[in-house]
Amino acid sequence: MSQTSTARSFFINQSDCIYRDDWHSLWYPDPARNMTMFSTGILVLTSPLHTLPLRIAPVLSSAAQLVERTLYVHLHPGLNLGSGSQPRPVFIPPVVDLSALITRLYSNAADVCGHLDVRVLLTNVRTQSAACSGTTIPNCPFPTPQSLSHSPEVVLTDFPLQDPGQSHQVTQCLQRYTGHCYVCSPSLQSVLLHPQLMRLQEKEEGLKESEDKAEPLETYSDVVVGGTFDRLHGAHKTLLNISCLLANRRFLIGVCDQAMLKKKVLKELVEPYSLRTQRLQEFVEDIKPSLQVEIVPLDDPYGVSVVDPLLQCIVVSEETRKGGMAVNKKRIENGLPALVLHEIQLLKDAHHTETEEEKISSSSLRSRLLGTLLTPPEDASHIAPFPYVIGLTGGSGSGKSSIARQLEALGAVRIDCDKLGHEVYKPGTAAYHRVLEEFGSDLLNGDKTINRRVLGRKVFGNQERLKALTDIVWPEIALLVKNRISQAREEGKQVCVLDAAVLLEAGWTDMVHEVWVTVIPEEERDGVTPEDALRRLQSQWSSSKQVGHANVVLSTLWEPEVTRKQVLKAWNLLQKRIQHR
Repeated sequence: MSQTSTARSFFINQSDCIYRDDWHSLWYPDPARNMTMFSTGILVLTSPLHTLPLRIAPVLSSAAQLVERTLYVHLHPGLNLGSGSQPRPVFIPPVVDLSALITRLYSNAADVCGHLDVRVLLTNVRTQSAACSGTTIPNCPFPTPQSLSHSPEVVLTDFPLQDPGQSHQVTQCLQRYTGHCYVCSPSLQSVLLHPQLMRLQEKEEGLKESEDKAEPLETYSDVVVGGTFDRLHGAHKTLLNISCLLANRRFLIGVCDQAMLKKKVLKELVEPYSLRTQRLQEFVEDIKPSLQVEIVPLDDPYGVSVVDPLLQCIVVSEETRKGGMAVNKKRIENGLPALVLHEIQLLKDAHHTETEEEKISSSSLRSRLLGTLLTPPEDASHIAPFPYVIGLTGGSGSGKSSIARQLEALGAVRIDCDKLGHEVYKPGTAAYHRVLEEFGSDLLNGDKTINRRVLGRKVFGNQERLKALTDIVWPEIALLVKNRISQAREEGKQVCVLDAAVLLEAGWTDMVHEVWVTVIPEEERDGVTPEDALRRLQSQWSSSKQVGHANVVLSTLWEPEVTRKQVLKAWNLLQKRIQHR
């Protein structure tokens, strides 16, 4: 940070905060003060390690009132910003307490500021031997300021003022210290998060730092972990941070690829492999840029962990311990030494519902996306604004029509494309005559209606014949749909739901404002009806491909009441979108 850059500072003192009697409670800056909000901030924690666990929740809560997106955390226990001289960053040795603190920090962050992307930085955490390896200036972790993926606009600290008159001196010292460590916004601002901590201080008096608490943490040259890493959350970050804490040279990360996703809950919503690896790379480069990071695909539970001779440690949880033991069994069979199994705690999810796991997990996060707007609707200015048309589709047996009926009960006009499909085959219609011309009169039943089963057999496995059929039928269904939408408009209806199994395949998205997709695992689907069979003959897209075109996703995987709550959430959010148009 430039020494000449313009900087402002804030001091949040006890008059700016709300204190509640319970010592677990949160401190919030007074909204009436209309504090400036920042996209990215960096929090410098100066409290001793043995007292920090009590302070994390209130300090994070205060920080969350000022930072909206990314909060970096820099640890420097014992840092004195009020001594009058400018402190310099130094290496902090990895100790057992630090590992526990990282777990506590991410757990508290998930609880009190889940909207923030919190990242604990470890550039200045290194064993003395590693620090003096020649790659850096001895005991100086920042020979030049480190670039972060998001440039901090504000620096915050828990440093307590002894004298309010010190505030300007301390904030200036904090800005210079932070600018020495990281590349920050030229207009970096500083905030002293100094809530009323008297009750905490009383509790902290009994927490005397002992020699046992400074137990060193064993570190390793090469460390490996594996996982899906979908939508990086607090549990992922704990795993990654502690792995980086343990690794001195190389960090190998195995990421589940397609073959390993088949049994994942709502696998259709798992982020693409390329996006997951990109976010992993960015995160690890932020927290410990000195590491050599290798990210490889996992096509089986073992990956390269059973053949890489340089690996020394694998980081597991209570849940994945057996997997780590299986890796070691394979390594021994391959003539390699067993890895040290370093086990971390699972993080509890304080906000989980009855259908979600008690731990923080990606599957829970994916389930919370159901009914929400995943991607903004594309421009639909070529169609009338009302009624607002939802195109609802999904695989055979996914519960699509059940959801369409629930939306109908909430006030939408349901347009059933299955029924319209039957109409276009009726004797005397344009499609009826064209189908007979194309496929022959042997399709007819005794009453002159088209036997769709016989028709299905004629196009089965023949893409050319199938296309000939859909080229006749789909445009005729589309005309009927447009007539139903016009009728709903004349009746003053606000929302239509186009219940269409082949919405995407037929290219009917040009008639809808949004695309909603229902998903359910193949093994959970209901019995296949003749209509389902014909849809499959029509080469309906896979659920994953459908989800790729969805604005909203719903699932009937759980009990009917869970689905009803999803539908109601989706409907209420839809009403807000319509009102804001």
